[in-house]
Amino acid sequence: MSGNKEFDLFRINEDHEALREAVRDIADDKIAPYAAEVDAESRFPHEALKALVASDLHAPHIGEEYGGAGADALATCIVIEEVARACASSSLIPAVNKLGSMPIILGASDEVKQKYLPRIASGDAMISYGLSEREAGSDTASMRCKAIADGDTYVLNGQKSWITNAGESKLYTVLAVTDPDGERGRNISAFVVEKDDEGFDFGAKERKLGIKGSPTRELHFDGVRIPADRMIGAPGEGLKIALRTLDHTRVTIGAQAVGIAQGALDYALGYVKERKQFGKAIAEFQGLQFMLADMAMKLEAARQMVYVAAAKSERGDDDLSFFGAAAKCYASDVAMEVTTDAVQLLGGAGYVQDHPVERMMRDAKITQIYEGTNQIQRMVMARQLLKR
Repeated sequence: MSGNKEFDLFRINEDHEALREAVRDIADDKIAPYAAEVDAESRFPHEALKALVASDLHAPHIGEEYGGAGADALATCIVIEEVARACASSSLIPAVNKLGSMPIILGASDEVKQKYLPRIASGDAMISYGLSEREAGSDTASMRCKAIADGDTYVLNGQKSWITNAGESKLYTVLAVTDPDGERGRNISAFVVEKDDEGFDFGAKERKLGIKGSPTRELHFDGVRIPADRMIGAPGEGLKIALRTLDHTRVTIGAQAVGIAQGALDYALGYVKERKQFGKAIAEFQGLQFMLADMAMKLEAARQMVYVAAAKSERGDDDLSFFGAAAKCYASDVAMEVTTDAVQLLGGAGYVQDHPVERMMRDAKITQIYEGTNQIQRMVMARQLLKR
């Protein structure tokens, strides 16, 4: 780990707390009322998108020079956390806008930044991230999608799998092999693909366990001609930029997991104080109190890990890879545990859709899988430890 001598790794200041209150009010008023319906109908949460764009919370991380709010990494995590507390599907609007745009922010030319970041900041376009393929999930370097140079363009052929908000986003950061004979992992480049590019299409919506309001689809490329000036960074730098992106955005998945867990704990607390058995509220039983204490303790530990990792993301610390992986891994494991315990605390009521905790449990599962499975996160952490 880095030898940062400052005790104050992060600070929740008055602006952060004011932001939390504002986002929570919007989430409770304009997002939560639709969460069950969005889940039941597997439909995109347009109400949430409208509310977030109106409040400049849909892509808060984009800098003011591009028309964005210029929120720091911690503030962006707070936005995602508070939206996820109400509706996990809706929290993927700011989370995936950051995921899709971070390669541009980290590696693109000024011309590409000026062309696309203002569109995302204004709410004109969402952006998704196309890295994984059917046979290239954790092993991203084995991707088969190709972009072959042809004059001042690249011709893109292949597919990408499990792409969040696919079809709803107008822009896509796509990784493809540009030098088939080149060194594995260093022969991949990144491009911005636009939804209306000829030859670009989508697969059917996946039928999922959770986050049903966020469409997950394949991207299909059939001779899509991309102008060379839409490349992000230099040829062959794509995978390096993609992995740097994940160091930053895994923190946001940790924030999403914390928000889901907080929503489940809040609901369970209200339920156990009202539910009566054996003549008293079940909250008075010590066995349940111990469950609640463990849930809150682990949740708060996860939150602190996410906030520390967010501060490291903002500073670009050398040990971000470890802390980003640790925050995502621990917070998502905690979210799965807390939401499962919330269902248990409600008993039979927790297992039916009349209460939101079963949805939260289903939504929590994906946080252990996407942006790198938690098994991969542990590999990342171990490698960082062994390199010290």
